[in-house]
Amino acid sequence: MPKMKSVKGAVKRFKIKKSGKIKRGTAFRSHILTKVDGKHRRHMNSPKYVNSADESKIKEMIN
Repeated sequence: MPKMKSVKGAVKRFKIKKSGKIKRGTAFRSHILTKVDGKHRRHMNSPKYVNSADESKIKEMIN
């Protein structure tokens, strides 16, 4: 039986950390950030992690 291929879109979007958590990006960070409040922009800069309910699905896509 052939190997399962990983979903390349998921590989580019998520990183698995040593703790097992999955790091993800933040939405609405691409352009027109002049309208966004500075506090909100700084908050979007902080690391975000995937919800535990979705972790197993994403790990399956990556591996």
